[in-house]
Amino acid sequence: MAEDIYVGLDIGSHAIRVAVGKGVPSAADGKSQVHVIGAVEVPSMGVNRGTITGIEDAVSSVSKALEQAERLTGLPLASAWVAISGSHIISQESRGVVGVSRSDGEIREEDVERAIEAARTVATPTNYEILHVIPKTFIVDGQRGIKDAIGMNGIRLEVDALIIQGLSSQIKNLTKCVYRTGLDIEDLVYSVLATAEAVVTNRQKELGVCVVNIGASTTSVAVYEEGEVLHTAVLPVGGAHVTNDIALGLRTSLEVAEQVKLHCATCRPDEVSKKDEIDLADFGATESEAVGRRFVADITEARIEEIFQMVDRELKKVERSGMLPAGMVLTGGCAKLCGILEIAKDVLRLPVSLGTPIGISSVIERAHDPAMSTAIGLVLWGQNVKTAGDGGRFGNILAKFKGVDKWTSGFKKMLKSLKP
Repeated sequence: MAEDIYVGLDIGSHAIRVAVGKGVPSAADGKSQVHVIGAVEVPSMGVNRGTITGIEDAVSSVSKALEQAERLTGLPLASAWVAISGSHIISQESRGVVGVSRSDGEIREEDVERAIEAARTVATPTNYEILHVIPKTFIVDGQRGIKDAIGMNGIRLEVDALIIQGLSSQIKNLTKCVYRTGLDIEDLVYSVLATAEAVVTNRQKELGVCVVNIGASTTSVAVYEEGEVLHTAVLPVGGAHVTNDIALGLRTSLEVAEQVKLHCATCRPDEVSKKDEIDLADFGATESEAVGRRFVADITEARIEEIFQMVDRELKKVERSGMLPAGMVLTGGCAKLCGILEIAKDVLRLPVSLGTPIGISSVIERAHDPAMSTAIGLVLWGQNVKTAGDGGRFGNILAKFKGVDKWTSGFKKMLKSLKP
């Protein structure tokens, strides 16, 4: 595969999404920009709440998505950056401290690497693996707030880092699923960090912004301030819960409830007339039944309000509730629900905008869909790490600590030997 082709694979509970991007020179400044040449979405099976629950079904779904992407782009896809999500992922703070042994006291890249390696030695919970070690800020001889310590002078170097960890069994199931399709994994990337690459700017990250990705079964949250990740969380609710609530409220099937949600649901009951009715037969029900649109809106509003209240609780944990100048960027498939931005503003007391992929060019309409944010974010992440331009804001350092490579090389060989 050509050096400048980047593939992002987002294995979700509702759909498998694949984005294929190509590095092209930007007309403005000559720097490399991503041009999305393929964006594919297929229904997923064997995945629930962001984790693999059926290997065979998941492999089949991923294979189908990759096949479609190869047909669309005309390119063989050999490797991909893969998103990992799920409520099993946890994050914790860690500090690494090293001495600068050089006689002139100048801090070099290897010193920074040693400090980050020291931060990795945090006590991980049983059966957990480290996915990312994200350096947030450096401290040189007690001087805090240093973003890049390379080239500075000092005798004691400290790094405050965010350690993101996932359950070993879930990580192995995901990598096994991908390897069995014949695809290599460049790295596993925590999905909400990849999403943020696609939907927020560096300026927003500096000011303070919250990225919320509402998927089918989970909602991922990432809070940024001063350009660094402040907090991450995965909430066990998503768009599928809205569908379930509508199915229960209307006493109908999930398929009918999904169509009602897509075509009639709104989060603003006040804007719907009490006399406005819909016929369930128009949405696939076997019998004709009239239901009030206002009732559907009430159900939708209640669940969406609950999701944002849970997001607000996460912001309160880091004392940022209602205090992020760049507000909240809402993305994911459920972000397209009518009236969702207004209810988010009311609950969170923040400016809220819809997050669609930015910083890319594409003639494919699907590439600008909020649901594709994570897959396209993975493409951008891949380009950042490969070109080491800004390495997803973490420089060359992040590329040197690729989590999946540390323990899957033997596992990969074993799986490849089992492939038919």
